[in-house]
Parts: sequence; structure tokens; C-alpha cells
Amino acid sequence: MSIYEIEPLTDPRWDEFVLLHPMSSAFHTRAWLGALSKAYGYDVRAVTTTSPGAPLSSGIVFCKVKSWLTGARVVSLPFSDHCQPLANSPAELAEMIGYLCNSIKSVRAKYCELRPIEMPGSAEMGIGESTAFWLHMLDLRPASELLFQGFHKNHIQRKIKRAEREELVIRCGNSEVLLQGFHKLLLQTRRRHLLPPQPLSWYRALIAGFGDALQIRVTFKGEQPVASILTLSHQKKMIYKYGCSDAAQHNLGAMPLLFWRTMLEAKDSGIEEFDFGRTDLDNEGLTSFKDNFGGKRSRLVYWRYPVPTAAKEQTNSGFKFARRAFSLLPDFCLTTAGKLLYKHIG
Repeated sequence: MSIYEIEPLTDPRWDEFVLLHPMSSAFHTRAWLGALSKAYGYDVRAVTTTSPGAPLSSGIVFCKVKSWLTGARVVSLPFSDHCQPLANSPAELAEMIGYLCNSIKSVRAKYCELRPIEMPGSAEMGIGESTAFWLHMLDLRPASELLFQGFHKNHIQRKIKRAEREELVIRCGNSEVLLQGFHKLLLQTRRRHLLPPQPLSWYRALIAGFGDALQIRVTFKGEQPVASILTLSHQKKMIYKYGCSDAAQHNLGAMPLLFWRTMLEAKDSGIEEFDFGRTDLDNEGLTSFKDNFGGKRSRLVYWRYPVPTAAKEQTNSGFKFARRAFSLLPDFCLTTAGKLLYKHIG
């Protein structure tokens, strides 16, 4: 079958295709793709079996990442927790993946990476497992009372009740004021993790693209921000994409309360599935936190061509060697490091 390469940011068929496809997510939308292009300069493309002029029926969206620091590669998709190939059959999927794998020669890329939620027939396609994570999903369709009863009694339910007694206030929206409050907490959190924060330009590009489908929720104790999350909505799915907090205030239960109130608002707006995002397999604390909400945990596998070897996969970031130095940098320098580095590591 014939394979065609298109530009989803300018192809008028892309929006309707993503809107109607049952396996699409916020990561397939023009809003997300446009932010990748605007904030990091990535070349956004897609492959499809649909001929020009016909309504799109398949597609794998990807970015051509060019970096002098980490090398060139083809990724579907940078900074996306997952990006399911939208194919109608295993044969169609294999053809599109084969095209992508062959494309790395023409752009002199090191590899092609796919980040699907599920990948049937991976061995037959000549791709191999690169990295794995946990992925947590929670069905929001049951009644609110049943959802709450499914939470861990000590680690979630009691913390929510504690937070309510503390009279914490949650402010929601996507204003510059809320973004600044979120980013202030993000800087603290990323410092704890020995990493720089993503640049503000990235979040502003997301807000410009998603509009009200992106919400920042900040929890306050008085006038002090203590926890914040950023979510993206598409169709009947909501993705928890970023979270941050003041470690000194963790005893208040702000984060469990924030998730619970977000779920209630999502249910009221017709959202049926809450996606907690990916978690490193060795991050036991975050894995347990998400487990305690009673959702479904599955293994999320990223795939690469050529099949990676242990020798080649010593690191997948261009700055792990500098992580300890990040913890010592003043805020301005740490923020500057994020501006300089993130476009190289998507």
C-alpha cells in the first residue's frame, strides 16, 4: 500500500481525524503539535495510508528532532507520555512503521522511537523495547461516592479530609497569574529532582493552543501556593501532565485533594477517563501514590528502530551528568538551563 507524508499543522483534514478517532489523545491534537513546533522548533510530520484529498483514516504523527547535543532522531512524540499510532489494521500499522524506520537514513537520524499505549506485532516489525514506564488510568464513570470508596483509606481518603479541614483553597484556570504560581512550585519540585524546569515559553505555547482544554489548578494555604497540577482534556479523556508542590507543606494533603476535586470537575464536564500519565518503574513513591487512587496500572513500553542494545542505551538525556550541579544553581541559572536544554531531550 502507498504511504504519504503530510504536515498535520497545515493539513485541514488533521483536526477532524483526531477529533473523531477513538484512540486519539491530547498528544495528537494540533494544540500539542503546535506547541512542540513553536516552543522547541521541532519539524512536525505524519505518515498516512490515505491518498491526498481523501478524508484521513490513519496516521502516525512524529517529529524530526535535530540536535547537536543529543543527535538527530525521529520521535512519536517528544515530551508526550504516549502517542498511539492510529491504524486500521496490523498490516497498515506495519507499513507506516516501516516507512518511519526507513526514514531515519534520509535525515541521518540515530533511531526512530514510538510511544504507543499498545503495540501488536512489534517483533515482526523489527523494533525493540527501549524504555518502559507505568501508566495509570482511572474510570470516572462510576458514581462519585464509589470512586471515593475506591481510594486508599489512609493514604488518600484521610488526606483529603485533612486538607478539607485545613480549608485549602483551589484556584483554577489558565491565566498568567496561575501559570506563574504553578511555575514557582515547579521550580522547587524540579530542583528536588535535580532537574531544571521546562521553560515558561513551553507552557505559554500550550495555553495558546489548548485554551480552556488546559487547566492549571493551584492549591493555596492562605495566600501561599502549596501544590499545583496541569491537565489537558480531549474528547472524554483528561491527562494529568505536570504536577508540583512545596515539600514543606506535604502534610496538609493538598495534592490528594487537588486530584479529587479535579476528578469531580472532570466528571461534571463529561470526562470518562482520567490518565495519570507515565511513571518511572523505579519511582516507587509516585507509583504507590497513583496506585492508591484505585485505577488500572499497565506497563507502557517505548519502541525503537534499530533495536537498542545495552551499550547504546546508557542514557537517554543529554544532561544526566550535570544533575547534581543543577541542585546548586540559583533560580535564574536553573531556569536558563531549562531554556537551553529541553529542546535537545524531547
